[in-house]
Amino acid sequence: MKKLLVYSVLPFLFLTSCKSDKLPAISPDIKTEKTLNDTDDPAIWVNPDDASKSIVFGTDKETNGAIYAFDLEGKIIENKTIRNIQRPNNVDLAYGFKVNDSVRTAVILFTEREKNQIRMFSVPDMKPLDDGGFKVFEDETNVAFTYPMGISLYSSPKDSTLYAIVSRKEGPEDDYLYQYKINADTTGVITSTLVRKFGKFSGKKEIEAIAVDSELGFVYYSDEQHGIRKYHAEPAMGDKEISCFGGDFFQEDIEGIAIARYTDGTGYIIVSDQQKGQFNIFSRKTNDFIKAINLSTLETDGCEVVTIPLNSTFKNGLFVAMNDEKDFFFYDLAKLGIEQ
Repeated sequence: MKKLLVYSVLPFLFLTSCKSDKLPAISPDIKTEKTLNDTDDPAIWVNPDDASKSIVFGTDKETNGAIYAFDLEGKIIENKTIRNIQRPNNVDLAYGFKVNDSVRTAVILFTEREKNQIRMFSVPDMKPLDDGGFKVFEDETNVAFTYPMGISLYSSPKDSTLYAIVSRKEGPEDDYLYQYKINADTTGVITSTLVRKFGKFSGKKEIEAIAVDSELGFVYYSDEQHGIRKYHAEPAMGDKEISCFGGDFFQEDIEGIAIARYTDGTGYIIVSDQQKGQFNIFSRKTNDFIKAINLSTLETDGCEVVTIPLNSTFKNGLFVAMNDEKDFFFYDLAKLGIEQ
């Protein structure tokens, strides 16, 4: 009888411990309209003329996938949404891409896994700039290592060159990431050129989430059940790993990464602790752990942040997190309890 009593009490104690370990939930200001399939990763375009008319883009990953465009009320903007994309996974955005001598534009780039390529569109007019797509991992002999997942853009402070750093569903222990130079020639033809391969992989699960701190020159990526790896984003700075940190603070999968940037170099690295349903926040300068927060999302993959006021709802900036119910959650940045 005593043994039966012990075993009956243990599950209760375990559940009580887990419940007490969960942080108080913070509700979003806005929940977007639902997508068709499975949301994954957001990007935020800040309208330079009227920040209240900014757009949040979000991937919806399936064979009949899309890059959804949402206004700041979470409503789908149909004429800005890109449909019929074959499993778009991750998306990122950059400003001031030089199309030719007289035209610069914001652009989004995203992975299209089932076509083994990345796509590129101008923002906000949503015109394709890639002649159907840029192929990736073309020199890889293992077919399983050719399906792109994560993407992040690096705008070099050195010469304004735009680079796309791309990860894949599966890959080797070294050179998991490929970095491509995105460039327009004098006639306006845009090309993607492989400039380097880099990045270690633990082999434990996969690498998807990537974030680049262009101003400080670092790229971070989630080795999902191992740690957050940090490298130089500038190819000329070399391929040696700078650090691998944070792994002990996560329950299982380390997922989406967002970098809250301030002009003085301070800020935060916000990373999804997927199975725990929380986000871990690290110092942008030191990469030290600061705290964890519960934003009430389920199984968050991607997230993104901007630190400037957008409207009366997002007076302190905007944090966007994917939620595993075919939508995205929007928060005023002050709700995360971080400040400059």
